Amino acid sequence: MRIPAHSVCTAIRDDIVSGVFERGGRLTEEQLARRYGVSRVPVREALRTLESEGFVTTRRHAGACVAEPTEQEAADLLEVRMLLEPLGAARAARRRTEAHLKVLRGLVRLGQERARRGQGEDLRSLGGWFHETLAQASGSPGLTALLTQLRHKIAWMYAVDQPAKPVESWAEHGAIVDAVARGDVERARALTALHAERATTAYRLRRPERVRTSQQAVNTASVRN
Repeated sequence: MRIPAHSVCTAIRDDIVSGVFERGGRLTEEQLARRYGVSRVPVREALRTLESEGFVTTRRHAGACVAEPTEQEAADLLEVRMLLEPLGAARAARRRTEAHLKVLRGLVRLGQERARRGQGEDLRSLGGWFHETLAQASGSPGLTALLTQLRHKIAWMYAVDQPAKPVESWAEHGAIVDAVARGDVERARALTALHAERATTAYRLRRPERVRTSQQAVNTASVRN
């Protein structure tokens, strides 16, 4: 059975974001195909997609390599996110379904419960699901795709500290959902903008070590698998 290119793309992207493939390291079709147990065709398609997303770059005489974004490019991502997330929340206030609200409210309940109990290990994944669901509630596939790509790239470039006051952070999530449920477009936009601005203070730019050779990065990844 042929493995779809989007599945291979997801696997490579996840390995880039998690640091399995280090910045600047080579990504050869042969080694990637062996790592994921696929032919070189879906790997080639996946690399083209990842290049369009900014995770991969093609270098003369080296081929495909993991991109090495600058500090300014990383900072730009946070700024773009602060513009797009409020837009998504505003659209969600107009277009959300009852199914979206049910999931969002459930995530808020879980988040608030975990925050009160000090179970911080669960809060990051719950927060990711919350913002993903809020983006989906916007009813705009293009905007949802952009926000998803932003989350991947921000997770790649930044380490995130737990909120100093997680209970307050999840109270903000709850207020956003209330505004979305009431269809209050401007309040949903304003609350999300404020939440995004506060959350940005928890991001610390990752400064990964450069790999000694591009070949080493791929071989190291293969050993880890």
